[in-house]
Amino acid sequence: MHAPRTPDEPARLSRRSFTAATGGALVALGAGQALAGATAHAAEAPSNGSAKAVAATPYTDAFLAQYEKIKDPANGYFSPDGIPYHSIETLMVEAPDHGHQTTSEAFSFWIWLEAAYGRVTGDWGPFNGAWETAERSIIPSHADQASSGSYQPGSPATYAPEHPEVSDYPSQLDPDVSVGQDPIATELAATYGTMDVYGMHWLMDLDNTYGYGNTPGTGGQNGPGPGASYINTYQRGSQESVWETIPQPTTDLFEFGGPNGYLDLFVGDASYAQQWKYTNAPDADARAVQAAYWALTWARAQGNESQVAESVARAAKMGDYLRYAMFDKYFKQIGDCTSPTGCPAGSGRSSQHYLLSWYYAWGGSAGDGGGWAWRIGDGASHQGYQNPFAAWALSTVPELIPESPSAQGDWAKSLTRQLEFLRWLQSTEGALAGGCTNSWEGAYGVPPTGTPTFYGMPYDWQPVYHDPPSNNWFGFQVWGMERVAQYYHATGNADAEAVLAKWVAWASAETTVGADGSYRFPATLRWTGAPDTWNAANPGDNAGLHVEVVDYGDDVGVGAALAMTLVYYAAGAADADAAALAKALLDAMAAHADDKGIAVPETRRDYDRFDDEVYVPDGWSGTSPYGDTIEPGVTFIGLRPWYRDDPDWEKVQTYLDGGAAPVFTYHRFWAQAALALALAAYGELLGGESPGGPGDDTEPPTVPGGLRVTATARSSVALAWTASTDDTRVTAYDVYRDGTPVGSTSTTSFTDSGLAAETTYSYTVAARDAAGNASEQSEAVEATTGAGTGTGTVKVEYRNNDQNATDNQIKPGLRIVNTGGGALSLSTLTVRYWFSGESGATTYGTHCDYARLGAANVTHRVVAAGGSTPGATHYLEVGFTAGAGSLAAGDSTGDIQLRLNKTDWSAFDESDDYSRATTGTYIDAPRVVAYVAGQPVWGTEP
Repeated sequence: MHAPRTPDEPARLSRRSFTAATGGALVALGAGQALAGATAHAAEAPSNGSAKAVAATPYTDAFLAQYEKIKDPANGYFSPDGIPYHSIETLMVEAPDHGHQTTSEAFSFWIWLEAAYGRVTGDWGPFNGAWETAERSIIPSHADQASSGSYQPGSPATYAPEHPEVSDYPSQLDPDVSVGQDPIATELAATYGTMDVYGMHWLMDLDNTYGYGNTPGTGGQNGPGPGASYINTYQRGSQESVWETIPQPTTDLFEFGGPNGYLDLFVGDASYAQQWKYTNAPDADARAVQAAYWALTWARAQGNESQVAESVARAAKMGDYLRYAMFDKYFKQIGDCTSPTGCPAGSGRSSQHYLLSWYYAWGGSAGDGGGWAWRIGDGASHQGYQNPFAAWALSTVPELIPESPSAQGDWAKSLTRQLEFLRWLQSTEGALAGGCTNSWEGAYGVPPTGTPTFYGMPYDWQPVYHDPPSNNWFGFQVWGMERVAQYYHATGNADAEAVLAKWVAWASAETTVGADGSYRFPATLRWTGAPDTWNAANPGDNAGLHVEVVDYGDDVGVGAALAMTLVYYAAGAADADAAALAKALLDAMAAHADDKGIAVPETRRDYDRFDDEVYVPDGWSGTSPYGDTIEPGVTFIGLRPWYRDDPDWEKVQTYLDGGAAPVFTYHRFWAQAALALALAAYGELLGGESPGGPGDDTEPPTVPGGLRVTATARSSVALAWTASTDDTRVTAYDVYRDGTPVGSTSTTSFTDSGLAAETTYSYTVAARDAAGNASEQSEAVEATTGAGTGTGTVKVEYRNNDQNATDNQIKPGLRIVNTGGGALSLSTLTVRYWFSGESGATTYGTHCDYARLGAANVTHRVVAAGGSTPGATHYLEVGFTAGAGSLAAGDSTGDIQLRLNKTDWSAFDESDDYSRATTGTYIDAPRVVAYVAGQPVWGTEP
């Protein structure tokens, strides 16, 4: 523990604490002359004549080399308007559906990157320039929200429920559902003299590829042509993946789309009016505030505080409006909100949950639409969006405290609430589960019985979106914990330290950096159980909440955030092991440098969805700005025909035609900036810029000896070896299978699982010390797994999609996970769900309402079990056609939503059904049995 630091007290590390942790040479960055040039540049006096740059060190030099690549115009990171693209490459579908869009996320990383550049060089012009560009582009001006003055805080918006499926849209507006009052709008207007909202819209089309022409500063819909354009995509419920979106303009003047523009694809109304609408991603605005804090801290240390004062004031203003992320979507009361009409409208602060929710949004009339405006918050809060660091800065740092009278108190309470939230969501292992919502399924529904709550808001393991589940991506773990680590480093807060220590131990154990420079960390997670209901006076231990790593990856942006977390935690806690792992990760990733940055190839199997159909309601028809038809049956590529002209399209077309999945090496702006920032942070806090400098431990441990196989099974191999020695201490052993790292351990034994049966593998082991030095790999040993049954190993996960045990339908949700070591042909797999048919009809109707693999590729029937076992007289048998393809090792089929009924529609009594459980979230289901080639491989039959 250490005392809190004020912004003009940069953190220092003692040489004694970190001599071992920071020793060893930086892996060559491949920067060549660029690195040498950057080093020279760092030593020059800044162009504005400000304070001298920091001393050159390997990691500061590496930061500058990476920075120069990002800012080099020839590398293509920025648009002609000087705005960062999401990526250099154009053919990219993830959250943005084109590489040359941009996000508020990219802006926030850009602002932070320029803050770090100011620290290293003393030149604050680029930092101020990034804020100025944001203000004239991604923060809508008054012209872009011209009717904002018509907003009525006593009636913020008309209610429309969200729906679980894209096909349930448009969603009908319902003015009979009461909404609450907006308690901060009048205060904001009085403070800033306008009803305009000062926040970043989340998405822009920088090349106007779609042709909407929502040009910043014009408030218009100007059509195809050069320049940036506002755009929006997601608007149809939790199951809407990027592959199911219909992009739309933010200002819709009915010039494109159908007779009502694009509005009636999403919202049902008696009539439609031209309008504008924007959506804010709160984590990005909070990151911009975070960057402004560091700019203030670093500029003050240089005596340059006045140079950043105007930009810091912009950040404080943004933080004032960011409070809209703390409110329920329709300003209803927080907690126990289980019906649209029964949940009371909020008044005062009763609608404020004080967390950073998934979004806030605002809009209003345009053109001939009359005079009106609206605002909404969001009840769904995700752990990965929380930023206690920003909350602390906005409530304690004078220059960042917003001007509105109640803002400081709101952010102080938000800081406490966020820390409680993270503690509530921490699993037994250490990773953080999803979040909570004040509006179950987006419609103030009733959560499953027994669902734990946080201040009355039910737990949701996948808040907001479900395809794929929102908290299964490890990136949300490191993005969130990096902020907690910075908060802990700045303040020494004990609550943050407790969460961090447990999380870092888990993440470190799941991270491997090999002696050959290879590395891996978690990529996809799987969740079981739930946290305890939150009791602030006596928090539970969450003994039933667990996480499992499904697969591992090497994404450089995620790796950079992990390294950053480790750096700030190591600096705050004087943890040599965390410092060593941060260094090893940075060195390993730096080995993948190219002339544009640091990047690794990635295989995009999801690109088989380019020709997926996108739902358009029956009877709806419209055209794009280029005259392309939008109607039922249109596909993802049909909405984006210009992709066929992309230079990389041939790789995708080959895949669609049955060839290999395409491989891309992407240079995402946020990831490249994150790498630069992680290098800069290591240089500042652990790499020798401050007095004491790096340590000098460069001696690796001895090579592990006596590697041997101690046991084999059908899907696993157990290994043991003799301990290595080191001049300081050995901290870990990295295990390699066929030359690829598969895990690490602090002991001298390891079990490698999830293997294919009757297969021979080769293993080696290398030792690592606290300074990150790695030994040579040991002599190899071979091991052959035992014989298996069937052709694969799977597990079945189940959730109950209908909690009513006595209605006329049974609705199981299933997911099948390949736990074997090789691909599994799904056509060999069947799954049985046992139930009791009771009296009534002897024939059944079965349905697949949704499957990520395609409902047409799922077979289903009811079979009489041939006995009279209570609760198991029949079973629903689920299979797959050849069109379902294969399931790779570690992969999941994703959600399969099934439904069955008696043909006479008489009621069931599911209370004694063998396979039934009451869980509304996916859990392992040993009473749902899986068979491969007719042989049982999972579960127990009745």
